[in-house]
Amino acid sequence: MDGYRIVVAGATGNVGREMLNILAEREFPIKDIAVLASARSQGDQIEFGDTGRMLKVQNIEHFDPAGWDIALFAIGSEGSKQHAPRFAAAGCTVIDNASLYRMDPDVPLIVPEVNPQAIDGYRKRNIIANPNCSTAQMVVALKPLHDAAGIKRVVVSTYQSVSGAGKAGMDELFEQSRNIFVGDQAEPKKFTKQIAFNLIPHIDAFLDDGFTKEEWKMVVETKKILDPKIKVVATCVRVPVFVGHSEAITIEFEREISAKQAQRILREAPGVMLVDKREDGGYVTPVECVGEYATYVSRVREDPTVENGLVLWCVSDNLRKGAALNAVQIAELLGRRHLKKAA
Repeated sequence: MDGYRIVVAGATGNVGREMLNILAEREFPIKDIAVLASARSQGDQIEFGDTGRMLKVQNIEHFDPAGWDIALFAIGSEGSKQHAPRFAAAGCTVIDNASLYRMDPDVPLIVPEVNPQAIDGYRKRNIIANPNCSTAQMVVALKPLHDAAGIKRVVVSTYQSVSGAGKAGMDELFEQSRNIFVGDQAEPKKFTKQIAFNLIPHIDAFLDDGFTKEEWKMVVETKKILDPKIKVVATCVRVPVFVGHSEAITIEFEREISAKQAQRILREAPGVMLVDKREDGGYVTPVECVGEYATYVSRVREDPTVENGLVLWCVSDNLRKGAALNAVQIAELLGRRHLKKAA
C-alpha cells in the first residue's frame, strides 16, 4: 500500500488520541504508524481510532525517527524543544501542536483553509507549527471576510473549555462539580480559582502589560497567519464547559460589508458552517460542536457603533479544529504539495 510512515507523539493525551481518531476517520494514507509517549506510558496499548487495531506505545526518548515521513507532536513546548529538532534533522517533518515554534520566522504557522501557501517554507527547519486553539477557529471565520472587505481591527472575547488545559482540567471540572453537589469543598488544583459553576478570566501566564500569554498568542498568531496589519485585542476566559471553545468577535472593516453579504460569504467558506437563524436555538453552542470538523458561525449582525462593523459568534471543537484536526489537515496539505508518496 502507498502511504506515509506516520508518528504520533503524545499519543496518550487528549490531543494525541484525537489525532489518532482523525487519521483513522479521514483515512489518511498510512503505510506504517508509531505512537510515542513518555517512559511511564511505554508498553501501554492504545486504539487507532475506531478501527479495533491496537498500537503499542513506545518511549519517545529511545525512538529513532530516521525513515519516518511525518511526526504529529502533542507533547508540549518542553518536549518539542527536546525532540522536534532531532526528528526534523532525521528527515521526519514535524507538525507541532505546542507554542514553541509558532512565532519562529523560519517555521510556517498554518491553518490550511487560510494560508496553505505558507507551508512552502517548511524546508528551512523541517518543522511546521499548529496555531493556538482559539486562534485557529477565529482565523477560519475571519479569512473569507478579510478577503471580501479588508479587516482593520478585531476585538474578541473567548469562552474556552477546560479540555484546553488537558485531562487535568477536565478532571478538575468533573470533581469540583460532583463535590459541590454533595456539599464538599471544591478546591482548585489545576486552575487558579474554582472552575465549576464559575468563570476565570485568566488563561496562561500574565505579561507585563496586563494581558495574558493566551491573549498575546491570539494577537501575534492572527497577524502571522492572516495579515500583519490587522489590529487584534483579546480577553480569554476559561469556562465550565468540557469541550468546545466559543468566541464573541467584533470586526471593523476597511470597506462596507452587510450582515447579509457576510452570511452569504460564510455559507460558501471552506471549514465554516453557518448556522444563523434569528430565533430560539438558531445558533450553535459548544455542546453541539463536539466531535465535528467545522468551525460554526452564528449570530452575524452589523455593529452600529462603528463604520463597516460586524459582530459574530464562533464555536469549534478545540481538540479537533483547534489542535488535532488542523495538524492532520496540515499533514494532508504537506502530502499534496510536497511529499506526494500517497496514491
